[in-house]
Amino acid sequence: MRVSLLAAGLAASLLTLAACKRTEPAAAPAEAATKPTGTHDNLNAVAWVQTSVEYRAITTQTFRAAADHLDVALKEKNWDALVPSERGNAATGLKPAVVMDVDETVLDNSPYQARLIRDGKEYDEISWDQWVAEKKAKPLPGVVDFARAAAEKGVTILYISNRAVHLKEATLANLREAGLPVADDSVFLGLGTVLEGCEQNGSEKNCRRRLAGQQYRVLMQFGDQIGDFVQVEANTRDARQALFDEYDDWFGERWWMLPNPTYGSWEPALFNNAWDQPPAARTQAKRDALDYAP
Repeated sequence: MRVSLLAAGLAASLLTLAACKRTEPAAAPAEAATKPTGTHDNLNAVAWVQTSVEYRAITTQTFRAAADHLDVALKEKNWDALVPSERGNAATGLKPAVVMDVDETVLDNSPYQARLIRDGKEYDEISWDQWVAEKKAKPLPGVVDFARAAAEKGVTILYISNRAVHLKEATLANLREAGLPVADDSVFLGLGTVLEGCEQNGSEKNCRRRLAGQQYRVLMQFGDQIGDFVQVEANTRDARQALFDEYDDWFGERWWMLPNPTYGSWEPALFNNAWDQPPAARTQAKRDALDYAP
């Protein structure tokens, strides 16, 4: 009898162990185990762009306010949004145009930024080119209505972008798919566009703005950083502030700035433009730039 009881108890224990084994959670996939869990430097910025109504409100009100100024700009024959040093010829009598940057001014690339956060990576040209080739960027809130209204008034929309010229076809296709007016292929002036006799410094857009000015009277410019409007000779905080101080009355009339906390030339200005520094050093430089005054 004792043997039977012992056997029964052993059998019950084995059944219990088997049941416990079956209810254990499955092992996590290998990729999940290696997925970055730390806070990415860009997390808050991208989350704000993608989820906040405040971002949508800012972009929408910017384009609506610009639309309200468009008729005035058209009527005033001397109205020009190019700085004198980049206006190499008289603007009077030229066809009207509006110059727009592409990324984070017309097209929203926050999904690309979100992927970098997810994968714990930083921008690189290969992943960027792959994203552009997908042609999935959506228009910023308000930009399509403004651009179409301008086009209906006979204003050409020019896209001066630091997307490289080899990305032209994909970019124009994305713009068209997003509902933006594209008069012809010549309206895209990407990085690598050459103006004979004009020396371009890195990715500065001064030569391409001069090229636009040869054919058009530029009514307005739209961008997400100061270099979209005027050449930045030295990318330092002081030099950038000086440019703003010089042209502050152009904003809200000739120049229209869009918010972009995710990236821009403002960032390397905080660490002496030294991208070869490790991420931790760049982050510390940004911390050091903060104002802790009470």
